[in-house]
Amino acid sequence: MMLAPGLEARLEAARARSEAIAARLQDPEVSRDPQQLERLGKEQAELRPVVEALASLRRSQAAESEARKLALAEPDLEMRSYLESEGRREAERAAEDLAALKLLLLPRDPDDDRDAVVEIRSGTGGDEAALFAADLLRMYVRFAERRRWRIELLDSSATEGGGFKEVTFEVHGKGAYGTLKFESGVHRVQRVPKTESQGRIHTSAASVVVLPEVDDLEVEINDEEIRVDVFRSTGPGGQSVNTTDSAVRITHLPTGLVVTCQDEKSQHKNRAKALRVLRSRLYDLKQGEREAELKETRRSMVGHGDRSEKVRTYNFAEARVTDHRIDLKVYQLARVMEGELELLTSPLQAAEQARRLAGEES
Repeated sequence: MMLAPGLEARLEAARARSEAIAARLQDPEVSRDPQQLERLGKEQAELRPVVEALASLRRSQAAESEARKLALAEPDLEMRSYLESEGRREAERAAEDLAALKLLLLPRDPDDDRDAVVEIRSGTGGDEAALFAADLLRMYVRFAERRRWRIELLDSSATEGGGFKEVTFEVHGKGAYGTLKFESGVHRVQRVPKTESQGRIHTSAASVVVLPEVDDLEVEINDEEIRVDVFRSTGPGGQSVNTTDSAVRITHLPTGLVVTCQDEKSQHKNRAKALRVLRSRLYDLKQGEREAELKETRRSMVGHGDRSEKVRTYNFAEARVTDHRIDLKVYQLARVMEGELELLTSPLQAAEQARRLAGEES
């Protein structure tokens, strides 16, 4: 199996760089520089899977070549058949190694390892849509718990029936954004509401937006660009849950973006959280503007992925979840709603990798 010249060059460059880093790490001067030591160690860790997969590919290629050469010279038919089958097995291993290498060499979204900011808003369907928004929140919380990620509530607007008009939260954990970014879009539910006396199935919807969390060094917000309003936090039905003006609403004047946070009893903490969400929204806005110039948006992953697009349907009567971007039907709705979201996220990530590989090879 011959490698394309461009791929061969990239793999050899990665191997050579890994060896150069290993040599640098033995340098006493480097060991006395914690920042350089950390940077080189991180780069080496990123290159290690590529180098290991390349070594495995080379071993499989050599073993295949040797088995085929021996088979040609072997007079015994039974032994020749065995050697030919060994050659085929090694060729299959080499093909698997090559596929893994191509995935490893794909340019990564630099935001994938970031924490995520998730916003859920109830849409069409009234109270049932608000209840569905609460169900989605519970699903994401359970999924985060399974991954040992930490959830931090930022803002919520609850309804008297136990639902949410909207809720915003952060997900802290390695790869949170890279895993959850496919959740952006309109989620539709088809089920019989608890308030439906005649058993009719209703269709409701909620929208989900997932943003990468950024820090103040990446997105600078000047005081003159924002207006900060404070007010008392309220609960369902307008009932006051706080006797002080601790809730914060920040308006970004140049863009008109508005962020509200009232989860904390401290005005200072609510302001800090609101600014974090605002930075994420501004970062997302700038990313979209930049990529629009290249006629491509980050929301094009696995289909169009636009936030106004229906991405998923949850059909309770059939215990089915359908992801419309890759025409995936999973008849495990109860497991999905209990947080086994990898039943959907894993195929979405695989489809995205396949799409990007096809783009690289075309």
